[in-house]
Order: sequence, then structure tokens, then C-alpha cells
Amino acid sequence: MARYYRYRLPPWARNCIIVIERCTLPILIFQLIRTLFFPTTFDVFLLGIIVGIFIAFYLEWI
Repeated sequence: MARYYRYRLPPWARNCIIVIERCTLPILIFQLIRTLFFPTTFDVFLLGIIVGIFIAFYLEWI
């Protein structure tokens, strides 16, 4: 399995990844609060996806 290296990407792709990485935590917090007050199936599913993306960035899988 080939390891994914973020730094081999072109600069514009690295900048996109950095922007997405920085925006994930505020979106995660907002979605968590929204899910606590208005829990729907879609909100719980979306929260799970956002948590997965956040964990992937935190553990540097992406």
C-alpha cells in the first residue's frame, strides 16, 4: 500500500486541503450543537461523516 503524501501534491491542492482542515472543527461544533437541538437521521449521519473527516485530518490520514 502506497503512503499518501500531502506534500507531493501541487500547491493549489495542498492549499485546498489546508483550508478544509482548518474549517472542519468549527463545522463539527456547529453540527454537533444542531444535532443536539434538532436531531434528525440526516443530521446524525452528517455529524458522523464530519467526525470521520476530522479524525482523518487529526491522525494525518489525509
